[in-house]
Amino acid sequence: MQKHQPKTDHGPKPRTLVLVRHGQSEWNRLNLFTGWRDPDLTEKGMIEAQWAGRVLRDHGLKFDLAFTSKLRRAQNTLDIILDVMGQAGVPIERDARLNERDYGQLAGLNKDEAKQRFGEEMVARWRRSYDIPPPGGESLKDTAARVLPYYETFIWPMVDAGKSVIVAAHGNSLRALIMRLEGLTGDEIIARELATAAPIVYELDASGSVVGRTDLVTAKGGDDGMG
Repeated sequence: MQKHQPKTDHGPKPRTLVLVRHGQSEWNRLNLFTGWRDPDLTEKGMIEAQWAGRVLRDHGLKFDLAFTSKLRRAQNTLDIILDVMGQAGVPIERDARLNERDYGQLAGLNKDEAKQRFGEEMVARWRRSYDIPPPGGESLKDTAARVLPYYETFIWPMVDAGKSVIVAAHGNSLRALIMRLEGLTGDEIIARELATAAPIVYELDASGSVVGRTDLVTAKGGDDGMG
């Protein structure tokens, strides 16, 4: 008589990846190009992060691993989110490859100062083009060139193994990831606005393609495109 082997196949492993931009920073409030500069969250930014934590908690998510940049506005957003969720012990990987786009000589300037120094047309090209960097800085294409290999090497293997992962980072480093996940062109991703502290929940298949996406956002503000 043939023995029945216990079933071990419980269907596809869940592959959950959450992306969230940091809450409002001091320089966001002042409308300054930020990039790799390191201002902290405003009080509003901390409240936004708390809001994100509550929404993710209410969505029933439990994280196994978290990734963030080397900049404190992203790190503190992540810490607040995990604390609100009751998951402060989740392991966190911090890496500069998830930092915001480097704005070079634009960093520390507001839009009007930048226009006076470099010309309105040139500043618009730097802000809204995929592959034209500001002086001494990075284009979004340059940013993607460091973010995507990091994702493929360190983040995706964890997601593929069935780990539930959150990435708290910046407008442009997250745009690079979204471009990869959703198969967007450079022009399409430049046009994508990312609100502060508004989580995006992705469900991925074995190839890393998106099979489900939930935007946990209601009446949040849009992206200022300045870091």
